[in-house]
Amino acid sequence: MAPRSSTPRIRREVRELSLLFEISQILDQSMDLRDVVGLVLKALHTHMGMSRGTLCLLNRETGQIWTEAAYGLSKSQLERGLYQAGEGITGTVIETGRPVAIPRVSEEPTFLDRTRARRNLDKRDISFISVPIRLGNRTIGALSADRLFSPDISLEEDVRLLTIVASMIAQAVQLRQMVMEERQHLLADNLRLQDELKQRFRPTNLIGNSREMQSVYDLIAQVAGSDATVLIRGESGTGKELVANAIHYNSRRSDKPFVKVNCAALPETILESELFGHEKGSFTGALTERKGRFELAAGGTLFLDEVGDFSPATQIKMLRSLQERQFERVGGVRTIDVDVRIIAATNRNLEEAMAHGSFRQDLYYRLNVFPIHIPPLRERKSDILLLADYFVEKYSRLNHKDVRRISTSAIDMLTCYHWPGNVRELENCIERAVLLSNDDVIHGHHLPPTLQTAEATGTVPGNTLPAILDNVERELILDALKSARGNKSKAARILGISERLMGLRVQKHSIDPRRFRLAR
Repeated sequence: MAPRSSTPRIRREVRELSLLFEISQILDQSMDLRDVVGLVLKALHTHMGMSRGTLCLLNRETGQIWTEAAYGLSKSQLERGLYQAGEGITGTVIETGRPVAIPRVSEEPTFLDRTRARRNLDKRDISFISVPIRLGNRTIGALSADRLFSPDISLEEDVRLLTIVASMIAQAVQLRQMVMEERQHLLADNLRLQDELKQRFRPTNLIGNSREMQSVYDLIAQVAGSDATVLIRGESGTGKELVANAIHYNSRRSDKPFVKVNCAALPETILESELFGHEKGSFTGALTERKGRFELAAGGTLFLDEVGDFSPATQIKMLRSLQERQFERVGGVRTIDVDVRIIAATNRNLEEAMAHGSFRQDLYYRLNVFPIHIPPLRERKSDILLLADYFVEKYSRLNHKDVRRISTSAIDMLTCYHWPGNVRELENCIERAVLLSNDDVIHGHHLPPTLQTAEATGTVPGNTLPAILDNVERELILDALKSARGNKSKAARILGISERLMGLRVQKHSIDPRRFRLAR
């Protein structure tokens, strides 16, 4: 049993521990310190008998000190609690960073009672304690409290206790600052990422200024802001996935998942599990539960590429998912609701497939809510050079080369070719040509053999020496005329031949110099 003399000390320690535990719980309740400081001051009153308490903060730019929160003060009294650094007890504590304990405020001339909370009280019975709130090496405010004067109360103990509480408040402030800074960084990173994605996939980044592509851009702009199902039609290699990207990243779902499924690349036995997921033990090898692409795309967009390759069984299950936005995992019985936007794409003739009975009519109408047709490259030949220039720059950078231009003969080959593989084939041709170029120019002989046609070169194919020399000569003359903007005299000087010889060679190869006068 503890001696009587130690009993008050033990009781005080118990009260202090109880107080500090309660304050730690209060500070964990909210990220906004203003919501909890009043509760901290009330806890000081409940546990330690302090009649009034204030939390004052410093504006370092103006030097003004204001009362952020208080207990035992009216609203008007709280509003009067304004000081300057060094003014009164509170201002001195904040300026010096050292605590102050006054046994009787009536005997302290620097005690201002700016709030007038003690005007009708006997100040001889009031003690005042104020301690700094420090954040690192900076004093950001002061925690102050009144208590009734008593010779039996140790103000030093009160200072020690308030200093601990002030330290807890400072740590809470620091933690909240760190959290807010991290949130701001994450928000800034998220906004920057969204901007980059929007810049990368926005419709204007789809290469092409032709009338056909302008129509595609208009359709993307009209449908992007809605949740309508989109069916993208077009031949293989036309850029259907880029259009799907543009729609998603310019929609309200741009910050949600964008999940892609190539339906032609997966066998029927796997496709259903990929789309809808499966339960553990639903089939051999299903060792764990697995979410399907529908669930992974929740809130965002699901891009179904090559939907024309769906099997009849998969078409039936897909139809219900599109109609009800509900499905069951493979081997499961629980119905799962999902909010997902569908963008589908195909290079097949679905109308012909419906006529043959290989594609369901009801599924077709569910998918074909907003169709977008991507024209093949042969129908927008004015875009070929824009695309070629873009790919030259891209693969020059990737391969650390400095290819600056495409020769006239190569341009003729590119524009005369019918491009069955569309933009994908053009990209592959340019990548190959960039790798083969050794003089910073893409020439006709750098292009694949499939482009080396009589229509493109203007010569009869042959492998004799005269035929080869004629091809090289014609290419050099075309390049010179292009550089000279169709001026034969200037082109002759470039090649180091006479104007007469230039005229004869132009006539021989049936070249019209006027076509280069507006060339850029």
